[in-house]
Amino acid sequence: MKKVGIDLGTTNVLVYVPKLGIVVNEPSVVAISKDDRKVLAVGAEAKEMIGRTPDSIIAERPLKDGVIASYRTTEAMLRYFINKAIGGMRIFRPEVMVAVPAGITSTERRAVVDAAMAAGAKAAYIIKEPVVAAIGADIPIGSASGHMIIDIGGGTAEIAVISLGGIVSVGSVRIGGNRFDQSIAEFIRRKYGLAIGDSSAEKVKIEIGSAMYMDSPLTMEVKGRDMVTGLPRTIVVTSDDTTEALQHDLEGLIEAIKEVLHKTPPELSADVMDKGMIMSGGSSQLRNLDELIAQAIGVAAYVAEEPLLCVAKGTGIALENLDNYKRSILTTR
Repeated sequence: MKKVGIDLGTTNVLVYVPKLGIVVNEPSVVAISKDDRKVLAVGAEAKEMIGRTPDSIIAERPLKDGVIASYRTTEAMLRYFINKAIGGMRIFRPEVMVAVPAGITSTERRAVVDAAMAAGAKAAYIIKEPVVAAIGADIPIGSASGHMIIDIGGGTAEIAVISLGGIVSVGSVRIGGNRFDQSIAEFIRRKYGLAIGDSSAEKVKIEIGSAMYMDSPLTMEVKGRDMVTGLPRTIVVTSDDTTEALQHDLEGLIEAIKEVLHKTPPELSADVMDKGMIMSGGSSQLRNLDELIAQAIGVAAYVAEEPLLCVAKGTGIALENLDNYKRSILTTR
């Protein structure tokens, strides 16, 4: 019986197959021809096309802020990734488990189940991202003590306190990697009068981005278009620029974490104080972010091992042990 766990992210889709581990890790982008809405490319191939396509092709991300924005495209993308994960052997239809944001509505949840079924799943299960991120980060979520997980992805940051396999308090803010990229691009445009694309902004974030001012700032060259002359120009950006650019977003993130702690019962807050907060998701890798959060909240923060893979790994583990995680899995049909 084939089982497939899917981390349906705003920026990346990861597919986990038990015993094989993560078999697909590609950008969640679909390239579509404008005239007949035909899917031309999915994943890495489609991401290459972003910002570089002729008018007849649109490269779009079917998920916005962690939820389905375009149903048909999502279905096409899921079908592609499921096929890729289990090969052309389609005698058996796989059981699929999809991780979704904790704040998702029942309509959005139904859309995910429908898309997975339409893409060829025999059964589709839905599980909340903070829960699987915690499972993937090796947090014993079944125990009767509170664990705090901060999962920062491309579209959303999900913050949750988990105890006895369920979510006790949760918060979700639409602050993540994509928002960081936009803030950096905007800041460079304001400060240096240079327009840069999303992928350049992402590069800046990854190479020199920092959540706190550093004693010896990092620098890198950035190419873009001069806003005045309209000609190409190269400038040098420092990590201090990124810190300043991200100030507002990071404040929002910290507010959200505080809010979740406010809603947490005192017993569990004490547990969180003792154990610290675990961070997962690709954007938790931003330099010094763990330190900034620890300082602002007054509780130690740790980045999980392989933070990018936590959700996908957790989905796989939950799939393999369906009975143990029955309580955490949302209704299927």
